[in-house]
Amino acid sequence: MEENKEGTQQDSALIEGRSKIAMEGVASVDGFSSSRIDLTLTGGGRAQVTGENLKIVAFSRSGGTFSAVGRIGGLRYTGGQGKLAGKLFR
Repeated sequence: MEENKEGTQQDSALIEGRSKIAMEGVASVDGFSSSRIDLTLTGGGRAQVTGENLKIVAFSRSGGTFSAVGRIGGLRYTGGQGKLAGKLFR
């Protein structure tokens, strides 16, 4: 995982075909259901994945990686030092 100029880990997200999401820089999974997954990022911000039939397939606290499958409807970043904000998909 890359570090930014301040020495904190950067977060990243890759959505494949709106059916799989893989993220780096995830500190914890705070809540989940089949329609929403709430995450805390290592940089202090939060992320929320929304969609349908969501299932967490992997999470590594030590590695900061996370992945889920389902119909990905949106990803929202809030707080922290992340540069992405707002909805990526509508």
